[in-house]
Amino acid sequence: DIGDIVRGKDLYLGGNKKEKNRRDDLEENLKQMFKNVQEKNSRLRDLPLDAVREYWWELNRKEVWKAITCNAVGYQYSRPTCSTEPLSQDKCQCANTDVPTYFDYVPQYLR
Repeated sequence: DIGDIVRGKDLYLGGNKKEKNRRDDLEENLKQMFKNVQEKNSRLRDLPLDAVREYWWELNRKEVWKAITCNAVGYQYSRPTCSTEPLSQDKCQCANTDVPTYFDYVPQYLR
């Protein structure tokens, strides 16, 4: 999922050579992006790049969720993802304003 890709923890290895090359290119672009984030924020300079990626994801996951789901033309997200809260259809978030993701903090191989 997107969170795993952003944090550098995606376990997907399938696909053909072209797809693998695209994933490798994406990973290199993400590494460069996070190095830039690290260089521009003095509090992040001493952290390992993996920690910077985790930090960025935690800070921006809600906005990423909105960009992917809420702004997609003809979107409809109505799966029961908000615990006991009502469905999130046409809301792009749970009633308590959490994004309705499925446990992105759980390791990918356990989902």
